[in-house]
Amino acid sequence: MVAAAIRPETQAIAGVAVEFRGVSHAYELDGNALPVLQEFSLSVAPGEFVALLGPSGCGKSTLLRLAAGLEQPVRGAVFADGSTVDRPDPERVLVFQDPTLFPWRSVRDNVAIGPQARGILATSQARINEALKLVKLDAFASAFPHQLSGGMAQRAALARALVNDPRLLLLDEPFGRLDSLTRLSMQRELLSLWQQAGYSALLVTHDVEEALLLAQRVIVLSERPARIKADIAVDLPYPRRRDAPAIVALRRQALEIMGFAE
Repeated sequence: MVAAAIRPETQAIAGVAVEFRGVSHAYELDGNALPVLQEFSLSVAPGEFVALLGPSGCGKSTLLRLAAGLEQPVRGAVFADGSTVDRPDPERVLVFQDPTLFPWRSVRDNVAIGPQARGILATSQARINEALKLVKLDAFASAFPHQLSGGMAQRAALARALVNDPRLLLLDEPFGRLDSLTRLSMQRELLSLWQQAGYSALLVTHDVEEALLLAQRVIVLSERPARIKADIAVDLPYPRRRDAPAIVALRRQALEIMGFAE
């Protein structure tokens, strides 16, 4: 059951502060530079849940990769708690649309990849068990990816991220390939995990309702190269209902900003 409040006031905020400062980035296409970000700036407060909305190819996923330290911007910089992000770090974890589980490894062994790579597998067994319980997969620890439903596979991917105790969770359309009912369930699970752990979250989605139901702020981006068209505050308690008048009004506002007047 998802808590009614955003987070108990007594719970410490474990999330990292993230800042994109004057970030420009481009990819090479047929020998030419394809700009995806130009002088882009955005700040995310510690423990804040922010959603990114915008057209395909506008640079949303690139923002996540830059925040994860998987790429470096052409100009500008990304900061985590004031320090320049120049390499990957277990505290900043990226979860993709595809669970990308290794098919030859059990659920437990997939979740254990992070601790194993860091050389702390022997001392991380309790944390692995805890991560599996958090996503309700402890009974499926010995199962293999082909034995899982789509929702269960995505839960395993979340557990693989959470086992590292991330301070920043970067989510690239993590529920985009799930059926509608499984997607609803996973949205509730993600919200509950965020409320419990207090990490910062940056979610890329094409689903306006998903953004409004989960995030505290919704950033609407323009066509490539991305700029911020709107920064919508969603100052509503959890859990939120799709048919709540405030959500309906915010949905209409976001769609109008995106050029889809109802």
